[in-house]
Amino acid sequence: MRLTVQRGLFFGPSALAPEDLYSVVEKGVARRERGRVHLTPGTRVGTNTYFGRLHATYWQRWTAVDRVEVTARAAGEGRIRLLASDTNKVSRIVDAVDVGTPAGPETREVRLSAPIDRFLDGGGMWLEITTETGELTVSEVRWSVLAPRPVPDTDIVICTYNRVEECLDTMQALADDPEALAVIGAVRVVDQGSDPLESRDRFTAVSKALGDKLVYLRQPNLGGAGGFTRGLYEATAGAPEEHRDVLLMDDDVMLEPELLIRLTSFGACTPRPTIVGGQMLNLLHPAHLHISAEYADPENLKVGLPVPGALQEAYLLGLDERLLPINQERRADTEYNGWWSCLIPAEIVRRIGYPLPLFFQWDDIEYGYRARAAGFPTVSLPGAGVWHGDFGWKDWDEWHRYFNLRNGLIMAALHTGFSTKTINARIRHLLSVYLIGMHYGLSATLLQAVEDFLDGPEILRDGSVGSAARIRRVRADYPETTVHKMSELSEDFRALTVHRAGGEPSNESLTWVKRAVYQLLDRVPHRMGFIPAGDAHWWHVGLFERAVVTDMGEQGVRIRQRDKAKLIALARRGLQAMRRLHTEGPAVAERYRAAVPELTSRANWARLYGLDDKAGNTAE
Repeated sequence: MRLTVQRGLFFGPSALAPEDLYSVVEKGVARRERGRVHLTPGTRVGTNTYFGRLHATYWQRWTAVDRVEVTARAAGEGRIRLLASDTNKVSRIVDAVDVGTPAGPETREVRLSAPIDRFLDGGGMWLEITTETGELTVSEVRWSVLAPRPVPDTDIVICTYNRVEECLDTMQALADDPEALAVIGAVRVVDQGSDPLESRDRFTAVSKALGDKLVYLRQPNLGGAGGFTRGLYEATAGAPEEHRDVLLMDDDVMLEPELLIRLTSFGACTPRPTIVGGQMLNLLHPAHLHISAEYADPENLKVGLPVPGALQEAYLLGLDERLLPINQERRADTEYNGWWSCLIPAEIVRRIGYPLPLFFQWDDIEYGYRARAAGFPTVSLPGAGVWHGDFGWKDWDEWHRYFNLRNGLIMAALHTGFSTKTINARIRHLLSVYLIGMHYGLSATLLQAVEDFLDGPEILRDGSVGSAARIRRVRADYPETTVHKMSELSEDFRALTVHRAGGEPSNESLTWVKRAVYQLLDRVPHRMGFIPAGDAHWWHVGLFERAVVTDMGEQGVRIRQRDKAKLIALARRGLQAMRRLHTEGPAVAERYRAAVPELTSRANWARLYGLDDKAGNTAE
């Protein structure tokens, strides 16, 4: 069967999406619409763009497809070329068709094709549409392949928590694109919020538009892990032949519905079950790609590290040093994909079980690495992207940092040798710079994460709901964790002089010692100052008695006040936590490993959901 793997789109789903991510008017004048482009005489339009190209290198590496065909409806007079690039961005023409004749224009279906056979290390394909003396309209562009099997039955799962309008926008975007929605079975919305979607009049209209596809579920807040797992749980109930693949999707994205076609069709063409991830574009800066392929370093509590050769925070409308478009030309193979949009096959769920009840943070990463260990790869597919809130505009000093730290330790226990030397070195570094930067609440957050990890897998018994409540109470004791509006400050404006940071220290260790001496001897150089978010380095903030620091979201400020007693108390607590991690850590790590089968079982999640499970455990 022929399978449409992507549509030729010349414009985004809304005017908020840059149209040049889809097609570029390289010369002349053209009118671009969602599924159609009209060229005036002397015009050239290209689709060598993020959404416009077929990223052939991923198709050759991860599927058995050996040829692609492009069909379109053309009216007028001009030329359509199918172009391809190699690993080094050198382009070539692989097929072409002329529309119209000297006798006049015409309306016809055009067909171009090319083998997917010279792209193993990199390269892609795209269209170039040109006119000379005539006009040309091209529409209904479809890229298709001979599929080895039909697209598996697939459900969408949207996990939402008090983001009512954003979630309704996402649901409406699905309803507004019937062709994309047709490849999906159920649209399952798991609402865990205290402000439910169904309380809005708009929900009724969106529900009617989605019709029988919509399945709306309410449940207590079990975090992203609990919400997404509910979708996997429902889709893999009953006998294996009744199971459905699941496309996980965040509630607060600006959705490109084309994602549904591209992820499901790619997944249908892989020779083995494969997690197929959509990529993240930055919502506040929609022409920027967050990262195209990533890996994690759990023992150093680091995540979102770029795979060598991957694009990171790339401006997709820019040009490189050769004035060629910025694309992921060389293939970059990821190790996991975030769940802002991610397709998980039912067979993988049957083989490795469900996600861990981590509440959120690292749940998607752990699942990707668990699948990888079982022989199931993950592909982050370029050209399949959604816009998600920029990570760079989110402040680390929030309650969810607890889960990032604690779950990182759990990840290290499950998927590394758990070197307590490496882990303690990282914790020691984080704690030391937090304390000097007057991040006392963040220091307490870190230590609570370490101590709770050492309590063992029992902390996950309630789905981490208790941990979420406890860390909020812990942080409430530290005033600098609160964000204030500028209008709420009582300080004289002259005391809020902006202090920019100088260059980075040439010797960080020596600089840290100096800042520590200043603070312990009550001899910090500056009484007060205003510090922009980008300058709030520990070695700069540590020079102040009182620092008013812009929050990373730039919607308010945090006030950091030097407190020697808190510094000393947290440092002592930190030393005790690191001693415990060194002596108890290896045994605790073994307990986590032993607990994985039970924690990821269908029965455990049925218990957390308060359901009477009659479908049995899907994990082998």
